Amino acid sequence: MLDITRLRLLRTVVATGSIRASAAALGYTPSAASQQLAALQRETGLQLVERVGRGIEPTAAGRALAAASEPMFEEIARLDGVVDDLRAGRIGSLSIGYISSVGALWLPPIVNAMRVEFPDLRLELRTIEVGEGRHDIEIYTEEPAAPSAAFVRRLTADPYVVAVRAEDPIARHTAIPLAALADRAWIDNEPRDGTCRQITLDACARAGIVPRFQVQAPDYQTALSFVATGIGITVLPRLAATELPADLVAVALTDPTPVRHIGIAIRKPMAHNPAARRVAELAAAVANAQPAVGA
Repeated sequence: MLDITRLRLLRTVVATGSIRASAAALGYTPSAASQQLAALQRETGLQLVERVGRGIEPTAAGRALAAASEPMFEEIARLDGVVDDLRAGRIGSLSIGYISSVGALWLPPIVNAMRVEFPDLRLELRTIEVGEGRHDIEIYTEEPAAPSAAFVRRLTADPYVVAVRAEDPIARHTAIPLAALADRAWIDNEPRDGTCRQITLDACARAGIVPRFQVQAPDYQTALSFVATGIGITVLPRLAATELPADLVAVALTDPTPVRHIGIAIRKPMAHNPAARRVAELAAAVANAQPAVGA
């Protein structure tokens, strides 16, 4: 394989017609440049330059080789640009895992900003239940399985509310003690081993009650649909209750208030990637824009 550095020197000699000017342009001494050209001639078995008076001039073979190498150097320049873009996070892909209850609220503004700022970057979005540690970035309610492999930052605290029908007496309150729900029919809204469900159960234990679950729904939206029929009430994080059906009301819970903490994790190999860092900045801005947690 021909030496690219020597080919670059030959191209410069052809362009400038001078060993001294070429050496200065590429950071060689004239002597070193002459040695590199001599090595390229031995490598190719061709006479690429010839001495004319006190200077040198490319031969027809030298000019032909320099011209034939032009597409290769254009491709190298293109690859250098790709490397620069990858370093700047402008191209490539970025995988984001996120819990579904914040996806509809947080992801649209984040994705829209990234689409404008990094138009050639492909975003791969996946819902997760808890931090898995498998994505470049994860927005989670439970830290990744291998937190040492990622940089972790807490974004916000998300207090729970109770969703009831608008005509329910509870709807007249701005807040209600958790114990006041002891005799109500509850609609479960997560799998039995769900992290957010356990937060609810732990708070109920502190309040001295056991929820009377009448229906096991698979997710928050399904549970809210059941609440709308009058079957019962459901307790869920406030961020999951931002867009309630028109006939439902969310009321804050107290004594105690169940709270889940939402954080973001960036895999350490991506820590200095501009696109990953920008997603983290946008997520923090979205989280900070949420209403403050009540007392």
